[in-house]
Amino acid sequence: MSEITAIRGMNDILPGETAYWQFLERTVAGVLASYGYGEIRLPIVEKTALFKRSIGEVTDIVEKEMYTFDDRNGDSITLRPEGTAGCVRAAIQQGLLTTPQRLWYSGPIFRYERPQKGRQRQFHQTGVEAFGIATPDMDAEMILLCARLWRQLGLVEYIELQLNSIGTAAARAAFRTALVDFLQARVDLLDEDSQRRLHSNPLRILDSKNPQVQAVLDDGPSLEDFLDEESKADFTRLCELLEAAGVKYVVNRRLVRGLDYYNKTVFEWVTDKLGAQGTVCGGGRYDGLVEQLGGKSTPAVGCAMGMERLVLLLKEQGVAVGAPTVDVYVVAVGSEAERIALVTAEALRENSPICILCCTLGAAVSKAS
Repeated sequence: MSEITAIRGMNDILPGETAYWQFLERTVAGVLASYGYGEIRLPIVEKTALFKRSIGEVTDIVEKEMYTFDDRNGDSITLRPEGTAGCVRAAIQQGLLTTPQRLWYSGPIFRYERPQKGRQRQFHQTGVEAFGIATPDMDAEMILLCARLWRQLGLVEYIELQLNSIGTAAARAAFRTALVDFLQARVDLLDEDSQRRLHSNPLRILDSKNPQVQAVLDDGPSLEDFLDEESKADFTRLCELLEAAGVKYVVNRRLVRGLDYYNKTVFEWVTDKLGAQGTVCGGGRYDGLVEQLGGKSTPAVGCAMGMERLVLLLKEQGVAVGAPTVDVYVVAVGSEAERIALVTAEALRENSPICILCCTLGAAVSKAS
């Protein structure tokens, strides 16, 4: 009979690793609590329509990466490929948006991708969402809490903030037309992936990792030239707030993010310590998504951090995470001694936070042999 193994890209996290996860999770929860964010726990399965309507049907996630299937009632459901849509759905359904809300959640995310270092088919994200505040100070708060988290994790010197504004839907539509016209005349210089995106999601070409494509874009139209005045003013104000708070950043005019619901501010925290998978956190403003999913018009901004990538970064930079160690061994020989040892160990645990390991000599000898 053949051995049953884990599904490719869906990995076990063993005891030697979980110390890093527990350290990361504790630190994240503490930072978010200090900013007044409350935890919300969400289903990992949602109606497929939720993601098609929010993420965009021509995005890579919806077209190629979702785990979608029909349940026994014939309804199409999907393992969540990202967290924001489900959080917005819950906030609308549960009537949370009558006042401004600061929410966070954490858990597994599923995308059918090619597994590699820092990219799996089941991975984990912590998402942070703020609803009801339209001004740039909320964008700044989202970025500042990330910066505080990196400091507390001991990672601040390894992570860089990249910022951009992608403006309103109308501004992006005008830019899209100009970009398609420009690239259509140079289509032979584009790689296969960019040619496919040219007519489905051309703004994603700006994110291409192909140097030849980036060289073509150097002479093309700039999204900055199409921004509306409000988006420009908000972005300028955000930069002023970050500078006042001492947060360093780089303006990346080709940063667009991969989800259709973003508008105005977008940002990514990136590192050069993890190879190709350098984005450890990304987010931005999505003022139209609540209304798009059936709620009242509500401004919103959020971000999501990749927990696997942060764990990798903690390990590779040698950050001490305080892994548990055994403080006291209680060893017994013989049945009466075993009884006394178990009772004694329990009494010690009752009155002390230290780690106590109880074993019998016979068991230890048996394992050794």
